[in-house]
Amino acid sequence: MTIIRVGTRQSQLALTQTNMVVDALKTLHPDVEFELVPYKTTGDKLVHVSLQKIGGKGVFVKDIEKALVEKEIDIAVHSLKDVPGLLAEGCVIGASPEREDVRDCLIFKEAGMTLASLPAGSVVGTSSLRRQVQLEAVRPDLVYKSLRGNIDSRIQKVRDGQYDAIVLAVAGINRLGWTSQADLDIEYLDESICLPAIAQAALGIECRADDQQVLDILSGINHPETAICAGIEREFLRGMGADCTFPIAALAKQVGADYQLEVMLADREKNCHRIRLSGPDGFQLAKEAVEKLNQLGVEPAR
Repeated sequence: MTIIRVGTRQSQLALTQTNMVVDALKTLHPDVEFELVPYKTTGDKLVHVSLQKIGGKGVFVKDIEKALVEKEIDIAVHSLKDVPGLLAEGCVIGASPEREDVRDCLIFKEAGMTLASLPAGSVVGTSSLRRQVQLEAVRPDLVYKSLRGNIDSRIQKVRDGQYDAIVLAVAGINRLGWTSQADLDIEYLDESICLPAIAQAALGIECRADDQQVLDILSGINHPETAICAGIEREFLRGMGADCTFPIAALAKQVGADYQLEVMLADREKNCHRIRLSGPDGFQLAKEAVEKLNQLGVEPAR
């Protein structure tokens, strides 16, 4: 029997997402055995340190990617938004299943609150500069403080009153079943207020580029539209030479025969510069977005 070793982080969300992928693969390939290999990455170990200080969200990926290159594992399941624009040499994203809800949301300490109605001086928890600069553009009178930890611990912190509201990705709380709980006070943020992180809500299953057997196995769970749109966003990320410590966002959509790409980059004064483009070649749109931002001379906030 073929055995595929599957690398994953140890967090509840990562294991949930990985099990979703493995279940889908088992359905298509009942003759293959999938063995989970959990890792505690650098990002998981340094939970009290700002992501900006330890290298951005790539710290959740590098240790597992190293294991993939060294053939300790055969595939790695990532939240694609955590994956740097450039993969390790010899590695590819072999598949991306269908994307979840791309939006961010606010979760409040008190029922009935909204972004608009939060009193001035309310404390909002987020470790994402991308989220902070976009929310500050709407509510500069709020106080934004760092928030790390897994989803459960973050939600508990707002329930305990450490924050008046916190910002999370809808995809994660959906996958963990939090949105079905009636006592969670949520406001979904429109993309016009908070453009999502690059490849947010998409999963990326990474493998070695020369492992054709694994590539063939993964092909059955690939969702072409998700893979293309996330790929367009990641092309923009690479073109900007950016990483997850940048206040950068992008969302690509397929609209009929064309693609629509909206991007955001905040400058050092925390002004959010947005560009929206559309056309038949999404990857060309990514290059055009890079050119337009470079022409504007936007120096990103760090």
